[in-house]
Amino acid sequence: MDWEAYAREAEAAFGAAATLDELEAANVRFLGRKSELKLALREVRDRETGMRLNAVRERVEEDAAAAASRVDDLRLAKILAEEQVDVTLPARLLGDVQPRPRGHLHPTTLIRRDVEDAFIGLGYEIRDDREVETVEYNFDKLAFPEWHPARSPRSTYFLDPNTVLRTETSPSQILAMEERKPPIYMVSIGRAYRRDTIDATHYPIFHQFEGLAVDRHITLADLKGTLLYIMRALYGEDRRVRFRTHYFPFTEPSLEPDVSCGVCGGEGCATCKYSGWLEMGGSGMVDPQVLMNVGLDPDEWGGFAFGLGLERAAQLRYDIQTIRAFWENDLRFLRQF
Repeated sequence: MDWEAYAREAEAAFGAAATLDELEAANVRFLGRKSELKLALREVRDRETGMRLNAVRERVEEDAAAAASRVDDLRLAKILAEEQVDVTLPARLLGDVQPRPRGHLHPTTLIRRDVEDAFIGLGYEIRDDREVETVEYNFDKLAFPEWHPARSPRSTYFLDPNTVLRTETSPSQILAMEERKPPIYMVSIGRAYRRDTIDATHYPIFHQFEGLAVDRHITLADLKGTLLYIMRALYGEDRRVRFRTHYFPFTEPSLEPDVSCGVCGGEGCATCKYSGWLEMGGSGMVDPQVLMNVGLDPDEWGGFAFGLGLERAAQLRYDIQTIRAFWENDLRFLRQF
């Protein structure tokens, strides 16, 4: 018996096998109980013949194993191609006549996606930083003076003397400037926490989007133009926008952008405290002290920053009277979106 020819024939047979039936036929022919190889192994009487036949058996078994793996991959690929399941379709349980209703994205999620799309279109990086922050990054490096009321436990959730739940997403500014040199264009989106009294426009937990631009030759006009672009993207051309001077420790000069109230059309109501306007947040040119705190030369670099509330933005976008609705999980409210 030419066992080398036997091994080559087995290799060709296993190499050509493309289905389980073809693989099984090759296994029976070359490795089965009545195959020539197995019958010859039973008749072995000397060591030399046994070593030669065992070498042939190992070679054929390796070809069989490789063929089995390949056929299994082909079978799986065929199943995946022919039996695809669209996981985005609504689930249907046994006995259901109609498909189960699909869920809704939360209005905060909807407005977040719109904000991300608007800033990505401007070339900004999107960040999501830590919510538990140190006093150093939440206050010190942002140039909060020691007497600032935000440092009080009456205004901020302290976990220990040196750790807080971040009161705003502004620490992302420091983290971004410490990670790399300008130019920097980034937006940080996430939750923030303050000991606010709950009313129509305030809640102790809220989402904020914090923007920072650091580059050469940045002016206040760049800040106002950016915010106006975002307001138009979120609310359309009909809503009015105004800017008021204000004070923030980490910006100078500082501005507060307001958007006309959609609930009353600017006429005055309980939501806007009868002013016709709703405050969006804070903004301004980055204070030189903040730049120096991260090792940047304020004579070379400048920038602007802003922090605006997502729930407040959604409230303005959808003309919702009270911000509490975003946290109450009332399906009657959520099903509207």
